[in-house]
Amino acid sequence: MSLEEVLEKYEPVIGLEIHAQLLTNSKAYSREANEFGAVPNTNISPISLGHPGTLPKFNTKTLNYGIKLGLACNSEITRDMHFDRKNYFYPDLPKGYQITQDKTPICTGGFVLIKDADGNEKSIELTRIHMEEDSGKSSHDIDPFDSLIDLNRAGVPLLEIVTEPVFKNGKEAYNYLIEMRKLVRYLEICDGNMEEGSMRCDVNVSIMPIGSKEFGQRVEVKNMNSISNVEKAIEHEIVRLAGVLDNGEEVLQETRNFDANTGKTIALRKKEDAHDYRYFPEPDLTALHITQDYINEVKRNLPALPNDLYKKYVSKLKLSDYDATNLTDSKGIALYFEELIAHTKNFKAAANWMMGSVKSYLNQNALEIEDFPIAPEKLAELIQLIEEEKINNSVATQKVFPFLLMNPESNPIEIAESNGWITKTDSSEIENVIINIFKNNPNEFERFKNGEKKLTGFFMGQVMREMKGAADPKTTTQLLNKLANEV
Repeated sequence: MSLEEVLEKYEPVIGLEIHAQLLTNSKAYSREANEFGAVPNTNISPISLGHPGTLPKFNTKTLNYGIKLGLACNSEITRDMHFDRKNYFYPDLPKGYQITQDKTPICTGGFVLIKDADGNEKSIELTRIHMEEDSGKSSHDIDPFDSLIDLNRAGVPLLEIVTEPVFKNGKEAYNYLIEMRKLVRYLEICDGNMEEGSMRCDVNVSIMPIGSKEFGQRVEVKNMNSISNVEKAIEHEIVRLAGVLDNGEEVLQETRNFDANTGKTIALRKKEDAHDYRYFPEPDLTALHITQDYINEVKRNLPALPNDLYKKYVSKLKLSDYDATNLTDSKGIALYFEELIAHTKNFKAAANWMMGSVKSYLNQNALEIEDFPIAPEKLAELIQLIEEEKINNSVATQKVFPFLLMNPESNPIEIAESNGWITKTDSSEIENVIINIFKNNPNEFERFKNGEKKLTGFFMGQVMREMKGAADPKTTTQLLNKLANEV
């Protein structure tokens, strides 16, 4: 059965849980370094290993990051909160429990705006955001005989972001993950790299007959290392669940693994209920009281957020949805663009330069915008030269811009003047060049004179080459047509 056929009969109900590893220097409750890629089992201590008699100490930066994200997501910040123990056993969970927040998550409610599968704006309601610690990592494909455990990740601070079950398809989930990754990067609280596991997503999927008010039994899909795999897993699971129900079978509450090679999910284990975790308040960490002044201070230091910049670019700067989306995709690009438009009001030209020549240079040289050598004010000067018709766009992109990349301290006007690239509008000079070109290309001239207008481009190229790109295109075109009938 195809996905389209399933959707004619069943309505999917989907919720997401994102685990975002925080960019703190140390772990959530101990001093070891929080870093990716260290030698296995080197960033550990008696605290993260759960040795008896050890006491955790709260990392305040985790709190700041949680409040940041909550404010950015329009959530309610919990003023009085405590931590809880979530009890379960895995080989990579040294203590046998996880320090988390059950009853008093740091944030409740809130929403994130995304585009749905048809491109319309949709609000994704959040249930909660809570602080917790990560477990270690088990590897099953390194040693042929044994599973290996790296406890460097044990105790790394996480924010878990839980949505309401409001997604209807994989595309919406894909767009939400893109937006959340963008948001945590703007806030500089998580690098969002799913491939490294610093942002992970669990998907809860169920289906119910269209028109039904009662949700079906959900399954949870884990271990997806890319945003596109989340979309694929959801689509596969919707079809699989429909097959189970159509066969008269019962959907089991279970945790499943997504295999990117086959595009299918595989059952891992029976899914636990909340009471199986035997939550109780963490006795080794004191409760927290957050003052409004503390929240206000965090709010004052929030950066410009991607959705706010998107709306500004579309409504105030009158840029297209495509332009605004691409400009806000990266915080670095958005900040550079913000500086650029402080020096020029030609917003469309500025956007074109960012998504054209600038991004092309960055991609070709595998650089980030922070490494781009041309200052925003210099690029604005180049845009102004084109606007004032002192140079044409071809000269700007093919000559002045590359020269400026190699000599970023130079001024665009000085570069153009010293190299003879200032646009020449002197009709007599251009006219003499055209006459000589006509004489040197008699066959093409005769065809052009007899109405073969496609040769305009040929002669325009000859003139530009002769005049080093400095001939005014409009004047040149007029003279080509005029002289064709006079020479």
